[in-house]
This record gives sequence, structure tokens and C-alpha cells, in this order.
Amino acid sequence: MPPWTDRLTRRNLLQGLGAAAIGAAAGTAAHGFMYERFQIEVTERTLDVAGWPSSLAGLRIGFLTDLHRSSTVSHEMIAGAVDLVMARNPDLVIVGGDYVTNHDRRFVQPAADALARLSAPNGVFAVLGNHDDDRDVPAALQAVGFTVLRDARTQISVRGEPIDIAGIRYWTHRMADITRVLRGASPTLLLVAHTPKRLIEAAALSVPLLLCGHTHGGQIVLPGIGAIAAREFPIIAGAARRDNTTVFVSRGVGTVYVPVRVNCPPEVAILTIQPLSV
Repeated sequence: MPPWTDRLTRRNLLQGLGAAAIGAAAGTAAHGFMYERFQIEVTERTLDVAGWPSSLAGLRIGFLTDLHRSSTVSHEMIAGAVDLVMARNPDLVIVGGDYVTNHDRRFVQPAADALARLSAPNGVFAVLGNHDDDRDVPAALQAVGFTVLRDARTQISVRGEPIDIAGIRYWTHRMADITRVLRGASPTLLLVAHTPKRLIEAAALSVPLLLCGHTHGGQIVLPGIGAIAAREFPIIAGAARRDNTTVFVSRGVGTVYVPVRVNCPPEVAILTIQPLSV
């Protein structure tokens, strides 16, 4: 029989950890519910990317993900995250999925409304997460001017250089399907995938830059134990490299299953892209 942790879903773990935190450390849980989950940090990070052209050095990407608009994640919280990104004037904006929780259609339009102020000189691009449906969410995002990439790729020109931006749905994981999306892309390629599990395929295909969310950074990170609910992922949060692929995984904005964050504040990211020195 497999270990008990293998039989638990991420939802069960987060719910159990939330209950344990409330029972064993009420002060910590109360802080995570009433304070920490609202304290959105701005993570400013420079990413060194293999093959990135020197003419595009210093390109700035605003990245936010895992909004989870719901009864516990308000319009004001998401609008505040948007304000933090917009105040830093990125060259382009990426939104990484999970606009609502559990496909709740009541919050699809409110989520789009909260994000509507996002804009950038080179566009706003979005992918879908596992909590998003394949019809209502894309339509709402397109109506506010976002380019929604559902197993698709588009090309933009920045400073006279082509950049390919590809986005895959959470449910797309077969190597053949990802290869089809990326076939014919320029060497300056950004792949957006909701889950960092796609790092395996991205590295195998030598994708230069991968942006992900989904993990919430663990959402509940216990001292001495870590992010139990996110151990299945190759990267839980932050930046890393695998072979020729640079990846950044955001902790996200909202919460899921339990409205608590412990030692894991929400974030938006401003990513400055530089050529990797070899």
C-alpha cells in the first residue's frame, strides 16, 4: 500500500493543514486568514535566458496568476494586484490561469472586470488553469482585450525583434501536443503553462523561458516541514534552470480550498529578461 501522503489530494492536504493550523496554532492561522493572504508582494527578479538576443536585454514582463476570484478573494484584492503591476510599466503582461475556483461561473465576469485595467505596450496574454472552463473564461478575457492562448502561439515584435509567446492549457501534457504548438517558433520563445510540471517537456524541447503558477508556493508552508501540498512539483516557487530552460513559478495572488496563507505571501512578479552569459 502506498504511503498515506500519496493517497491524499492537494485539496485534502491544504484543507487538513488549514484545520491543523487552526487547531494547533490559532494565532498563526488567524494571521494567515486575516493578514498574510492580503499582503501582496512585488517580486522583482532578473532572469538570465539562454539565446536571448542582446537587443531585447532588459525586457520587462509583468506576471500574475492564480487569482481565484471567489467569495473569499475579492474584487479589491485582484484590482490591487493589477495596480501593483501597472505601476511598474512592464513591456508586456502575462496572466497564468485560475481566474476562478472550481469553474464557478458566478465569478467569471467579476474576475475579468477586476483584471480589465491590465495593459502593456506589447499586449496582455493569458492561459487557462485547471479551475477555468474552456468557454466562458476565454470569452470574458477576450472581451477585455486579452489574447488567450489555448494550445496556441502568437508572435509579437519588440524593438524590431520577433518574440514568440506560446500558451498551453493545464490539461495539455502530451509531448506531441506541446511540440505541435511550438513547431516553427522563433528562437526567442516564451512558453506559458499553468503548472510547473511542464518543465520536463519544456527542457526536453529546449524552450528558453517558461512561466508557471498553480502551486501557490505551497500556500501553507510549515517551519521545518515546508510546503507539503506542493511537493509533487519540480519547482514550488521562484526561479530555476533545467538544461537550457529558465523557469519562474509564481506564488500567485489568491487562495484555494482554505482562505489562509502561512509563510507564503501572495505575489505579482516583474521579470527583467537578460541574455545568459556563457
